[in-house]
This record gives sequence, structure tokens and C-alpha cells, in this order.
Amino acid sequence: MIDDSFFIDIDCVQEKKYGQNTFGDCFMSKRYPDEGRVIAVLSDGLGSGIKANILANMTATMILKFIAAGHDLTKATEIIMETLPICQVRKISYSTFSVIDCDDSGVVKIVEEGNPDFVHMRNGEVVEHEPEIRTSKKFTNRRMHLYKFKLEPEDRLIFCSDGVTQSGLGTERYHLGWRREGLIDFLRDELKTDKTVSSRHLARLIVKEAQLKEPGRLAKDDISAAVLYFRKPRKLLVFTGPPYHAERDDEYAAIFNDFSGKKAICGGTTANLLARCLNKTITTERPRPGALPACSHMEGVDLVTEGILTLTKTLEYLNEGGRIPDDPAGKLVELLLDSDCIDFMVGTRLNEAHYDPLLPVQLEIRKNVVKQLEKILSERYIKKVHLQFI
Repeated sequence: MIDDSFFIDIDCVQEKKYGQNTFGDCFMSKRYPDEGRVIAVLSDGLGSGIKANILANMTATMILKFIAAGHDLTKATEIIMETLPICQVRKISYSTFSVIDCDDSGVVKIVEEGNPDFVHMRNGEVVEHEPEIRTSKKFTNRRMHLYKFKLEPEDRLIFCSDGVTQSGLGTERYHLGWRREGLIDFLRDELKTDKTVSSRHLARLIVKEAQLKEPGRLAKDDISAAVLYFRKPRKLLVFTGPPYHAERDDEYAAIFNDFSGKKAICGGTTANLLARCLNKTITTERPRPGALPACSHMEGVDLVTEGILTLTKTLEYLNEGGRIPDDPAGKLVELLLDSDCIDFMVGTRLNEAHYDPLLPVQLEIRKNVVKQLEKILSERYIKKVHLQFI
């Protein structure tokens, strides 16, 4: 089982400029489990559409690769600042960026060049920091702001592209845009309403509110909001498949029952096993239209679904990364994304109901599907995931 004192919950939500088919901003993040460290980059490409997307992606990718190659954060970002070309028409940099480097103890380093200043929220109020400023030797209008400080539990850091702070620009109410001050007022209100709101949900609220400022709610620029939330981890245990040794069913059922956090069961055989060992009753919802069997319910368990079909569809939804459907796999996706540390207990006893050589691999071998879930959850969604095959 994963045992962490604190967790770095980081996520980003984006909205494309109206009329464009791709994002002109780019957010990339990578967790380094061995170092207890998360690095994220939010880059805003010049203009919008494909060109801006390429420039933003290039900037974010280069920064992450420099750091992965062993370069210090300050050195890596200085290289980017000195080498980014200037648009010959607008005479400004091809992209701007914010870089966040945070470890599990809460020590955070931030470098910003051109993006709106980040917001640090603590107990519902703003904490301001004095930056170290470094001016480019080659481009005198480029200045990097460097910060280093220690987060406290429940602190949040909010980063955004200028599509947030300039939303509503030129309108009667927001003649100069929503601005950083407007964002701060909004954050105060939202955090007063929900002190435990996740990074994903808060980022979504920021983007939605920025879009509301635009005439007709049509984004005039790419809108991106990234949130880092430093807190106690939200834990989830997913039990799927019966244990290989039937004589250990009671032992594993007790581990599941005693787990401190949210719990999910994927598989009818697994649910029946746990119900028998824990002396609990299972009730099943009425069938709903769709390809997946309906959810069931068991006291003390947050979600009970069918097994391999639901897990496979969950993997599909996570890969697509779009709107989450309201079906059993969608409910599991929501549970996974709202959790920080996820433990999978994967039984390896053969489920004869699915043993058919003609079926695709992901339907025949449960552990392969779970391994793919572990990969995407840890790499794309920055979760801490542990697999236990039993």
C-alpha cells in the first residue's frame, strides 16, 4: 500500500480560442516518484491555433527535457529565455511560460517568464512573494521571475495564461479585463464555499468563469488554468479479481475492509467473494441502456461495477481525456481522478467466464488492463499508483 504524508495534487483545464481546432496553450507535467518531486510547465504560444500550439508544445517539451537531462531548473529556463525566437511582425517572444518544481515536503521553486503572476492561496487569503528577477542578456524585454518557498498543508498555487486575466477585455464591465485581482476575488469566494475542492475542479471553475466574462461566452483567446494543491492524500483501493489462493479470501477481504480511504470493487465474482467473507449484502441497479452492466451497491464500498468490460472502458475514457460519460466506467474514472494515491489489488485466479482464446488480450487477461491503467494514471494524470497481484 502507498503511504505518503502529503500529496501534490496538480491539474490543468483549458479552453480553445473560439473558432480554433486546437489549443494555443500547452500544459505538461511529470512526476518523479524516486525523487518525490513533480515538475509542470504551462506555456502560452504566440497567437492561437496550430502555430501557437506548436510553439507552446516546443517550449514545454524543451524545458522538461532539459530538466530530465540533469539541468538545474534555473539553468534550463535561462537557456529557453535566451533562445526563444522573436516574431518579426509583433516583435515579441514566440511563447511565454511558467514552470513549477515541487517536492513532497512542500519545497517549491517557480520560474515565470511572460505569463501572469501566479497566486498563492493560504487559508483563503493571498500570500505574496518577492521574486528574484533575471533579465535576458540577449533580449532586454525578457525577465524571469524566480521564487523559492515552502508550502504549508492545504496551500494552493494557481497559474494561468493571459486568456484568464484578460478575459472580458474591452467590455463595459471589464474594460481592462478580469485581471489578477478579479481572479483572486473569485478564488476567495470559491475556497470559502468549498475548502477541499480538488485541483481539477477548481481549475475547471476558473476557466468557466473566465469564459463567462467574454461576450457571448466565446473565448477570444486560449484560456488555461493550472492548480497545485498541497494536502493529505486522498486514497482509493480498487479490488478486482479473486485471489489465486482461495484459502486466503478472508485475509484479503479483511485488508479491503480495513482500508482507510475510498473503495471500489470491479467484478461480480470479486464482489460476491467480499460479500460472503464480510457478511454483507449486494444490491444491483436496474439495467440501463449501454454496453456496460449496471452498478451494484454494498455497504462501506463507494463503487461496485462489473469487471473486465468496465475496466477496459475506463481505460478508453482515460486515454480519450474528453467528457466523462455517466455510466459505470465514467463513475470509476471520476473516482480515480478525484483520488491521489491509488492501490489496485488484482486477483490472479482464472475467471473461466472470460477464458476464450479468441477474445482480445485486454478481455482475457485482467492484469494487462490494470497495468495500462497504472501507466496512464501515473504518467498523464500524475497519480501515485501501486499494483499488488494476489
